[in-house]
Amino acid sequence: MKTLLGALAVALLIASTASALTSGDDPPAIDMPDQAGKKVDLNELKGKVVLVDFWASWCGPCKQEMPVLEELHKKYAQDGLVIVGVNIDNNVKKMNNFLRGTPVTFRIIHDRKLNVASKYEPETMPSSYFIARDGKIRYVHEGFRKKDAAELEERIKRLLAEGASEAGSDTETEGPSQ
Repeated sequence: MKTLLGALAVALLIASTASALTSGDDPPAIDMPDQAGKKVDLNELKGKVVLVDFWASWCGPCKQEMPVLEELHKKYAQDGLVIVGVNIDNNVKKMNNFLRGTPVTFRIIHDRKLNVASKYEPETMPSSYFIARDGKIRYVHEGFRKKDAAELEERIKRLLAEGASEAGSDTETEGPSQ
């Protein structure tokens, strides 16, 4: 029995590792409404740089990251940056209370049933998926520390500077700076 359970655990680990999104992958559809009731459709956002950020009200690093994302949104939205915050709280009141204390102007969806999160499979909160103008994931950033703010901005600037034909080179996955 222990052998069977061990084999099952290994199989699940391999399956979950194999399905994690990485650079160069097509991002899964979001197809959920934001707080304004407008459906988030990544196909409609091709040609823009999209940052899909998974967060939760209980996440300490998310509390540090949200103001940084808001500043990046204000600074680069006119250049083609779209930020979509995907909240995974099971209670919309928790999300709304968080947003009252940390207001943002970028798009937020409430993924209470984890429909989107189950497709992206973020390994930690927050997790950010940078999608280039060609619609491909270029970077995955896991976690957040204050010193990561400059790195996030640099990645956004790099992606905004690229044309669709250049997107796809220089791909990587990494976590917070040490």
